[in-house]
Amino acid sequence: MLIFGIMLLCSFETKGATNCNMIGKPEYPLLSNDGDIIIGGAFSIHSKINSEIPSFTEKPQHLICSSLNLQEFHFAQTMIFAIEEINNKSSLLPNISIGYQIFDSCGSTLASMRSSMSLINGQEMTAEQTCFGKTAVKAIIGESESSSTIVLSRATGPFKIPLISHFATCACLSNRKQFPSFFRTIPSDYYQSRALAQLVKHFGWTWVGAVRSDNDYGNNGMATFVEVAEREGVCIEYSEAILRTNTKEKIAKVVEVIKKGSAKVLVAFLAQGEMDVLLEETIRQNVTGLQWVGSESWITARHLATERVSKVLAGALGFTISKSKIPGLKQFLLKVNPSQNPSNSLLREFWETTFGCHLPSTTSPKTEYDKYCDGSENLSNVSNPFTDVSELRISNNVYKAVYTIAHALHNTLTCKSSNGILNNSTCGEKDLMISSQVLQSLQNVNFTMASGERVYFDRNGDPSARYELVNWQKTEAGVTNFITVGHYDASLPSEQQFVMNSANIAWAGDSHMKPRSVCSESCQPGFRQAVIKGRPVCCFECVRCPSGEISNMTDSAECIKCPSEFWSNENQSMCVPKKVEFLSFEEHMGILLTAFSLSGVSLTIAVALVYYHFMDTPLVKASNTELSFLLLFSLTLCFLCSLTFIGRPTEWSCMLRHTAFGITFALCMSCVLARTIAVVMAFRATVPGTSVPQCSVPLQRSGVFCCTIFQVIICTLWLLLAPPMPYKNVAHLVDKIILECDLGSAVGFWAVLGYIGLLAVLCFILAFLARKLPDNFNEAKFITFSMLIFCAVWITFIPAYVSSPGKFTVAVEIFAILASSFGLLFCIFTPKCYIIIFKPEQNTKKHMLGKGHAKSL
Repeated sequence: MLIFGIMLLCSFETKGATNCNMIGKPEYPLLSNDGDIIIGGAFSIHSKINSEIPSFTEKPQHLICSSLNLQEFHFAQTMIFAIEEINNKSSLLPNISIGYQIFDSCGSTLASMRSSMSLINGQEMTAEQTCFGKTAVKAIIGESESSSTIVLSRATGPFKIPLISHFATCACLSNRKQFPSFFRTIPSDYYQSRALAQLVKHFGWTWVGAVRSDNDYGNNGMATFVEVAEREGVCIEYSEAILRTNTKEKIAKVVEVIKKGSAKVLVAFLAQGEMDVLLEETIRQNVTGLQWVGSESWITARHLATERVSKVLAGALGFTISKSKIPGLKQFLLKVNPSQNPSNSLLREFWETTFGCHLPSTTSPKTEYDKYCDGSENLSNVSNPFTDVSELRISNNVYKAVYTIAHALHNTLTCKSSNGILNNSTCGEKDLMISSQVLQSLQNVNFTMASGERVYFDRNGDPSARYELVNWQKTEAGVTNFITVGHYDASLPSEQQFVMNSANIAWAGDSHMKPRSVCSESCQPGFRQAVIKGRPVCCFECVRCPSGEISNMTDSAECIKCPSEFWSNENQSMCVPKKVEFLSFEEHMGILLTAFSLSGVSLTIAVALVYYHFMDTPLVKASNTELSFLLLFSLTLCFLCSLTFIGRPTEWSCMLRHTAFGITFALCMSCVLARTIAVVMAFRATVPGTSVPQCSVPLQRSGVFCCTIFQVIICTLWLLLAPPMPYKNVAHLVDKIILECDLGSAVGFWAVLGYIGLLAVLCFILAFLARKLPDNFNEAKFITFSMLIFCAVWITFIPAYVSSPGKFTVAVEIFAILASSFGLLFCIFTPKCYIIIFKPEQNTKKHMLGKGHAKSL
């Protein structure tokens, strides 16, 4: 017969290790059965251990375990059920029976170490005896806690004895160098910790408290959670560690920290033992209103789902492995009875604990129960962790572990491997089978359970990581149920791993409102986070973004600068196009300047009409009719060219405004210069003894044309080489775009302006020299005065043009054009129009000649 022994780990020190009646002593198997192959199992069937400090002068006393753990006993019976089920199958390990030895580790690493020695050698470790050289078991199932599993795996690893855990989740156990023979049917905390961090981040809980078991399970799991959570922007307000063996004062201090904390969410990475003692103190101090986020070790613990505890844990969230159904397990558990093995003290203790009674027996130790029972009581009337099969999660892991070992044994005996055939001459011999062969087969095992679940291990001995997100919800009857509200599958792409239905979640205190747990309230759009010195990054102040910068989302770490053509709105929450500024016809300044320009055109036309109507009078004739009309025409163009400076600048308007301004003013100045020269030469010609030729009309025309064409040449070169173009000036005003005409070539602009200035200076000099010519109507003095105004305006224009911002630059240029044009119009033509209209008696040839003076123009 092949013995498949599943052993509950217990320590070993004295002879008689095969005695199954040594209840409460971890040196002996509590449950055992013969078979062809023996494997061992280890469970914390008792949760407390009593030991004395060794004196080192005599042999240590037995370790005495107490406080029966019904859930762990349930796990042990599930293993036995799976073994018996396999033994009854003909398709798996035919003609081979599986045996088991189950040890009690009593929730202690010390007991785990002792039992591991028994599992390895199958005998006591005494100086008088020699090891057999072959392990007593071919595989081991256990433990439920990571710390005890680490102890067991370190002891069995060097001997290549496979160890499969159903509940040890510490990520450290995935280290193949330290634990080469370790496997498990529950996912590593490497994935659970990350899933918890993503869960916290998903709900916007950036300020959380944390409490953990002060052992390998809690410390490693919490370390991974903190690392990932901080990377996700979650801060830990406090992180406390406890053990079930801590004093009440220590536990009370931890609960006080939780109570005083401002975090509304508590992440509890605790084993069931630590969770039990923490809840007792939490209830005593009446700590309620917290949103608990739990690890898989306690989140579906049915014994916690009582009305008393639910006041604290109502609405708890956490990840757990998927539940399953094991057909026939319920009936098997209900058949457990002391009558199955009257000499087994564990079965007697289980019965007495379950029914609170005392079984009559001469060998049974004295119990605390006064009521007697006879073993005829019915377990179907009992509801406790042992009989509960509604949440078969960890039990299913135990069930899978047994089947995994059975398939590995089957493959070993049939010489099968993932590559085909095992290269070992003893692989098919059950009597010669060694644990290393089973270890090799376990690494390559791949099968499907009857439930449809596929079982296999990765290179680290871990299964695929799949979790259910469960939520504690109360029914109308007040019963707490574990409702699945989401799933997490680490094998999927990161964006698809986490699926959840938030609408179905009941929050802390059975509220329908999701709690907020933040150190600082969220910064709204338009603000940014400013870290408070000495506080975590989750604690911050909200600072409004400066003008020109925005934050368009909640809790922005930085403000974003708007593009050059955009500006922030009043709330600094979005960039809007900057207001484009230019001198338009619709605004008051544009309307006023347009009115002045059209007034100038009207006055010029009126003067021209007056001149035309009185063309035959001596005064108009004396003023050189052709030059007068040409000058009036040029002045009209000067007034009109100012309109090209108003309105939205375009490519054509920019080129037109400066060239039109330059050419029209050059024509105007040429006419004035020709008139001035004509006055001077006419006077010189009338002086006796002089031979100065008079300035004829063709000569005047040629002078005007030459002076004007030179400006045309300058403007043409300017337009060809570097023409003025529209330009968006975003540098002058931060919140506006000044739409203006870029000069293209500053040299071209100042050459045009300088040439006009040269003509004006020449006119001023000549007119100034002729200002005292003897005549009743001396035009030279009026030209002098007009040129004085013209030069004053344009000299003043230069600093005003350079210093004026935005559209006022254009307004200054228009003002200079209009002022100089009005100056010429009024100074040159107003005196003559006054005489023509109001003093017609002076508009005679006699009056023009005066008392013997020579005729003047």
